Amino acid sequence: MMDDAVTDGTTEETDICCTPPGHVDSDAMATDLQVLTAMGNDTRYELLRRISNANDGVCVCDLEATVGVSQSAVSQALSRLYTAGLVTRRKDGSWRYYEPTETTAALLETLDNLRGSYE
Repeated sequence: MMDDAVTDGTTEETDICCTPPGHVDSDAMATDLQVLTAMGNDTRYELLRRISNANDGVCVCDLEATVGVSQSAVSQALSRLYTAGLVTRRKDGSWRYYEPTETTAALLETLDNLRGSYE
């Protein structure tokens, strides 16, 4: 007698109850984790919020003064946010200005809405 035989004559795998739900695209998962990891640090998250609250981009020099960390730490944090697609940057003379992406706006709005639901 076969283990996977069903009485109506069809066959079925015996481990169906243990099959993981849905396929997870590994590239999409890697991208999601990159974004979440980039936001998962106090300094990077604070920079992201400050950049998002600015009207027309924020200069690196202004960010250094507001978050209280070294220029090197700010530069590394901004680089990570840029690589994750959370900020854009533009150069104006010798200064770089950072602005939030649409992804950032959506994520921060979602976080704000979630916070409102459990406060």
